[in-house]
Amino acid sequence: MQSSVSIRDLSLSFGSVKVLEHLDLEIAQGEFIVLLGPSGCGKSTLLNCIAGLLDVSDGQIFINGKNVTWEEPKDRGIGMVFQSYALYPQMSVEKNLSFGLRVAGMPKEEINQRVRRAAEILQIEPLLNRKPANLSGGQRQRVAIGRALVRDVDVFLFDEPLSNLDAKLRSDLRVEIKRLHQRLKNTMIYVTHDQIEALTLADRIAIMKNGVIQQLADPHTIYNRPTNLYVAGFIGSPSMNFIEGALQGSDFLANDGTAIPVGSYEFLAGRGSDAKAVLGIRPEHIFLGEAAHAMPFRTDVEIEIVEPMGSETLAWTRLAGVPVTFRCSSDIPLRVGDKVNIGFDVARGSIFDAESTDRL
Repeated sequence: MQSSVSIRDLSLSFGSVKVLEHLDLEIAQGEFIVLLGPSGCGKSTLLNCIAGLLDVSDGQIFINGKNVTWEEPKDRGIGMVFQSYALYPQMSVEKNLSFGLRVAGMPKEEINQRVRRAAEILQIEPLLNRKPANLSGGQRQRVAIGRALVRDVDVFLFDEPLSNLDAKLRSDLRVEIKRLHQRLKNTMIYVTHDQIEALTLADRIAIMKNGVIQQLADPHTIYNRPTNLYVAGFIGSPSMNFIEGALQGSDFLANDGTAIPVGSYEFLAGRGSDAKAVLGIRPEHIFLGEAAHAMPFRTDVEIEIVEPMGSETLAWTRLAGVPVTFRCSSDIPLRVGDKVNIGFDVARGSIFDAESTDRL
């Protein structure tokens, strides 16, 4: 598949501080890539390098086969949407949308056509004569997206565009961005610290830590086969449960002595006995009551905390001496102090090397 954005051996330093180191990333034509990670991991810095807002220390950036490493932002064929809406308060929505095109000297008829098309796609036609002060947060962000849209470029860059909105608006606009991508089929690179946005929007997710991409894969792979402990702990809400211990034959022996069968787990052969490891199991892969009876590992636990979530319930307990949480249907009544039987199959989980933190 043709490459849309190619980042080759990219490095960026601020003085003696290295923010990005020898980073490589190939983004296919029409792909939706999400750069995901906590604050300070380098995701927005990488986006700004692609946009041309930061000069790189080393490496090259190609957009549609053209080396744009030292090109000005306006010459890179990109449209960018920022976290802050960056609208001109004295201008109407229509004037905000058309401003960049007017400055570039585009013919009036072409400008009007592009503005009408963007307004139709984003469903902001009734707002064209309003000023930003008379718009809601969600409407302002639609206008900000529209300003990128009218440029009619091949690559769109989004820098945490929904983080200033409330939960309901975020959810609504997330669907709109997904619909926008399906309609336009442009390449989109999207920065966020919100894993829900990443999992729902992305064709592939690049999880970053300290300027390095830890794993680049589709959402299903990222969630179910995390490449290391960092990725496993970052993705999932609530987080994956972790139990420390060692591999002994076909068992995982937790630090408190609990033996958990791991024969069903496909991991690299040749691990020595007493090899230190970390077992990870997601809350939804721990089963309760009758469903637990079919699992290779079962045990009785006491419920410590119950969190009703509407359609499901989260319950906290202790297993192998560590806090563990699991999900169950809200139809199952649970109370603090209840003794219940839970079980799981390690085949649905992950095992990590305790020293390297890599997945086995």
